[in-house]
Amino acid sequence: MSTEQILKNTNAQLLDEFNASVMFDKELYDQDIRGSIAHSKMLCEQGLLTKEDQLDIELGLVQVRKEIESGNFTFKISDEDIHMAVEGRLTEIIGDAGKRLHTARSRNDQVATDFRLYVKEKNHSIMIQLKEVVETFVNVASKHTKSLIPGMTHLQHAQPINFGYHMLAYANMFKRDFERFESSAQRNDVSALGSAALAGTPHNIDRFQTCETLGFDRPTDCALDTVSDRDFALEILFNISTAMMHISRISEELILWSSYEFQFIKMSDEYATTSSIMPQKKNPDVPELLRGKTGRAYGNLISLLTVMKGLPLAYNKDTQEDKEGVFDSVKTMEISLSILNEVIKTMKVNIDNMEDACKIGHLSATDLADYLVQKQNMPFRTAYYITKSVVAKADELNLDMSELNIEQIRSSHTDIKDIDEEVVSFLDLRNSMNARNSFGGTSTEQTKVQINKFKSWLENE
Repeated sequence: MSTEQILKNTNAQLLDEFNASVMFDKELYDQDIRGSIAHSKMLCEQGLLTKEDQLDIELGLVQVRKEIESGNFTFKISDEDIHMAVEGRLTEIIGDAGKRLHTARSRNDQVATDFRLYVKEKNHSIMIQLKEVVETFVNVASKHTKSLIPGMTHLQHAQPINFGYHMLAYANMFKRDFERFESSAQRNDVSALGSAALAGTPHNIDRFQTCETLGFDRPTDCALDTVSDRDFALEILFNISTAMMHISRISEELILWSSYEFQFIKMSDEYATTSSIMPQKKNPDVPELLRGKTGRAYGNLISLLTVMKGLPLAYNKDTQEDKEGVFDSVKTMEISLSILNEVIKTMKVNIDNMEDACKIGHLSATDLADYLVQKQNMPFRTAYYITKSVVAKADELNLDMSELNIEQIRSSHTDIKDIDEEVVSFLDLRNSMNARNSFGGTSTEQTKVQINKFKSWLENE
């Protein structure tokens, strides 16, 4: 064989590999087989396929599924995609009847149907996981409605809150994630089957029958849009990216809280590892990985947005690039939610260290300003500057504001030299936390209201 012929054959092989998708879209084998069975039943009902051929097709497809699941099916690059791989093997098993299956459909609507089925199912399974994560955060919150922790802005100590309240902030994030997946599932619960290449088919098909058989809510309205639409894939990628961002945020806090400087929590040894050369050191490897995998999810979203941004109607081969990123993000989401759930369940909370940290940074300063406004009828700006004087006095005495006695407070500024002794109780950290009793606030009472609201949602959702 000449060098020219070898190069020609090599190039042909490379082109086949470049063009084929079967090595990754084989993930959709079950959806493809279910779609084909539904299509064959509809063709039979419409008189486009004999009952004998339909039965042969259905039994043949069941056999193909068994071969794939048992590992006895050989996927070949020459099959190009999962659709041709399944149909080719079906025809080997049952003969010409297998060639009749493709009547009134195109690979364009076939892949759209398969992919929509996959996304629909993953939407549902991820929603279940998100609900479990919300429940875990609520359970932790229920145990810590009185446990103080510094509430922060700009990563600086701001006001005392309870740890349960902090956990509920994340429960709210993951509840919103659940609602996003739920909304997407409802909006995209449509069947593409029967759209054919781009304009429908002249055959007398019943799209409503295949839609019902496959468990979709309704068929799509416009074949031209249907075969090129990947909004449903973009939505699950966006929803995953947002949920991963929330996972990354709690992971960042877990990393900080488990550090020597904070020591607010201790993670289970299952989710932290010792250093390879420093035996005294335990690294928060799992939260770090959760944080890192968020970038991977973002990349998959941006990748598909970029693929879709310039495509004319209708189907284009570019959309073959839609699946790998979705498969990857779904797997990343599933394992990340599972692991996060266990990390939160098994962590130990150091209540004493959290409360001690509340005594750094004068977290009850705002309470003094509010007291002066409410009880002394001072303008807020005046109260603000007087409070700064009290903070300076506490710093001078190397005390936290919450530790000052009445004489120390009175001596800090001439305008409060006769202030009532009750001000001391206003500066108490736990009183400060409970004073924020407005709806949605951090008081123990309001935290319990929020917990009960979550429990009701978890029971009824």
